[in-house]
Amino acid sequence: MAGRASSAGSVGRRLSERLTGFAYQLGWKLICHVPESWARWAFTEVADLAWRRQGPKVQVLEANLHRVLSYQHGRADVDGKELRTLSRATLRSYARYWLEVFRLPVIPIERIVSGMHVNPEGEAALFANLKAGRGVVIALPHMGNFEQAGAWVVARGAGSLTTVVERLRPESVYEAFVRFRESLGMEVLPLTGSHSPFGTLAQRLRAGGLVCLVSDRDLKESGVEVELFGEKARIAATAVLAVQTGAALMPVGTWFEGDDWGAHIYEEIPVPETGTRTEKVAVLSQQMARVFESAIAEHPQDWHMLQRVFNADLDPARLGKNREPSSERAVADAPGQLPPPRGSGP
Repeated sequence: MAGRASSAGSVGRRLSERLTGFAYQLGWKLICHVPESWARWAFTEVADLAWRRQGPKVQVLEANLHRVLSYQHGRADVDGKELRTLSRATLRSYARYWLEVFRLPVIPIERIVSGMHVNPEGEAALFANLKAGRGVVIALPHMGNFEQAGAWVVARGAGSLTTVVERLRPESVYEAFVRFRESLGMEVLPLTGSHSPFGTLAQRLRAGGLVCLVSDRDLKESGVEVELFGEKARIAATAVLAVQTGAALMPVGTWFEGDDWGAHIYEEIPVPETGTRTEKVAVLSQQMARVFESAIAEHPQDWHMLQRVFNADLDPARLGKNREPSSERAVADAPGQLPPPRGSGP
């Protein structure tokens, strides 16, 4: 009986994966061919439905946003109506992200470049490093549309960038997203299921390349504990790359700006001159968290964090794995890293 149940469960999972893969492929083919206004309406409706149902993902989102509002207002209590209004705006922003992911193949590069509003001094510093042959690590929170930001930086002259994506099931979905990112000029490395991507990332940086990693969540339980919005949280150990290679660590915040996009490229966070590697990584990570804090507080409706990131919300057994982030495990969430398709859409 147990064997039959296991077999039935395996068949059910395979069917679910095939259906998920079909849905993603249909999304790419369909969304690119219907009027944008229709697609935008549909995605907004789905976002509002999820907001009204207030499922587990929405509850996690609101718990995260509660911290942001407490930080902004300087008090622990938060108006419930304000929180719900913000979470609705965030889900609509998240839906827009997905809509643009599906439509990005048909958005002209000229539009991606002209519609991006970036602080000039940050852009100049980024490209000055690359022109001088120095590698750059761009670390981002899950904000706005980092796919568009990646396409923008490549089109502006970076030539290419290297990133990491989580290998998802079904494999057809993962392969489709890899092909999509590669078409935008991105080199895509799998987070799992192959050799560690750390060596390749370090090699690209030492050669003066650009690496982009979404870093506001500890995906592999090898991250660093920081203070974020007044609480302990765990973020990716992206800073290890800067310590190991001497690359410039430059945080970036992205958001939606009307029908356009906005981004702020922050100043490089320098590696401390003294201290052990662990101490240097800890200092860099905390400074990176402070920048994320500022960027998110300015545009909280565009922080699409539907996963647990604060220690108070995490499994205590996971927190017990607080160890020094090794070079082989110091890989962050990456631009375009997607939450598992099941139950995570808008």
